[in-house]
Amino acid sequence: MIRYCTASLFALVCLTASISVAQEKEQDKYYKITPLPVPDGVVLEAGALEMMPDGKLAVSTRRGEIYMVTNPKASSPETDTTFKRYAHGLHEVLGLAYRKGWLYVTQRCDVSKIRDTNDDGEADEFEVVSDGWGVSGDYHEYAFGSKFDKEGNIWVTLCLTGSFSSQVPFRGWCLRVNEDGTTVPTVSGIRSPGGMGMNAEGDMFYTDNQGPWNGTSGLKHLVPGHFVGHPGGNQWYDLAPNLGTPPKEPESNSRFHIEAKKIPEYMPAAVLFPYDKMGKSASGIDYDRSGGKFGPFAGQMLVGDQSHSTIMRVVMEKVNGRYQGACIPFLENIGSGTLPILVTEDGNLFVGGTNRGWGSRGNKPFSLERINWTGVTPFEILDVKANPDGFTVSFTKPINPESAKKADAIQIETYTYIYQSSYGSPEVDHTQPEITGIEVAPDNKSLRITLNKPQEGHVHEIHFPGIKNASGESLWHDVLYYTLNQIPAK
Repeated sequence: MIRYCTASLFALVCLTASISVAQEKEQDKYYKITPLPVPDGVVLEAGALEMMPDGKLAVSTRRGEIYMVTNPKASSPETDTTFKRYAHGLHEVLGLAYRKGWLYVTQRCDVSKIRDTNDDGEADEFEVVSDGWGVSGDYHEYAFGSKFDKEGNIWVTLCLTGSFSSQVPFRGWCLRVNEDGTTVPTVSGIRSPGGMGMNAEGDMFYTDNQGPWNGTSGLKHLVPGHFVGHPGGNQWYDLAPNLGTPPKEPESNSRFHIEAKKIPEYMPAAVLFPYDKMGKSASGIDYDRSGGKFGPFAGQMLVGDQSHSTIMRVVMEKVNGRYQGACIPFLENIGSGTLPILVTEDGNLFVGGTNRGWGSRGNKPFSLERINWTGVTPFEILDVKANPDGFTVSFTKPINPESAKKADAIQIETYTYIYQSSYGSPEVDHTQPEITGIEVAPDNKSLRITLNKPQEGHVHEIHFPGIKNASGESLWHDVLYYTLNQIPAK
């Protein structure tokens, strides 16, 4: 039996509350959240965002509407921003992409394109581009659409029926849809996507969520011809002759990295998001294309979490030709459950929120917000790279090298998840590698951590509680989670 001291428990609750308030105030120093005022009577459960050539922000809703927001970058949106309904009667639009005068919409049943031909601010021409997949009517058969890639394709990830099985063609797949309507089966193994987006190199990724064959949520690289983990939709390989035969069935109760060695087509998550530590429902994806106008994280990926109403940073590298990397806490206190995110070249981050049916820490039923950098650079983890014997971690500001010498400066543990047909997984196979060396770079902006035994296939959770900068500041966020799918060769 565990007995709790009431006074101690009260003190712990107070400490947790004070830390949360402190983190919120800390965030305000670096990033400002500005709500865009949604008009009364509009239920803006945002599903997708797109900037239009005229500077308006297109916002789709889970209820099948699209609004055009005028002056979304205004310094006083409460007086200068207006909303106008552009389209309605669509079905849960979870993708918007502009091209050659048309707004392409990915909805549950198809990719369509729409436009306003008489300049009255409302779409009046609607054309189906592709409906090359099945719809059973199940509530969970979401379809997420990307922006256009370099070849002119929209990538569409199709949620399984009920998020558990595939009752109609291509549920549990990713398809590529060209602007001319050509539809190509591309990747199998999808379970329950929450968002899609490209990195700075133009490679396509999506977020998949915890459930069968997904021990926790993660960010997965979509590579044509590959399989990303859930075999439920593999029956549709007969309809995808371009991809050949189905991959070998994974062994339940195994581990991701072990099955990847046995199944050549299998691409495990590039980055795993430890459950509840980094969220519960991974969602929208974009990357910082602002070239420094959004802070010191230019080129890095941003990923939302709907349940925790947060946005995390993701940094990746290629090891043996495949992406892997780390997630790092970043922004919190989104008004509702983070779903779509969009970063503009001039440094605006737009975030849409919704919590109907899902719930979220952000207690509003829906939200639309703009986030801007204040110009103050936080003392923060910047990046991390894997070495054969550990990691090199860089920071936004020079660290005090003396702080890295203390016994408690850095703490590390590893774990992984069961790759299994049943729902989710606890953290398993814990290890605590010994730190055998810490070397600070001459410029004090990075340090190399040497371990006695990095663990292949494990998340390496690394905390930096003792690291300070020259002014004695602690890190804004002092933890990273690196998914070490493969250890770099010596």
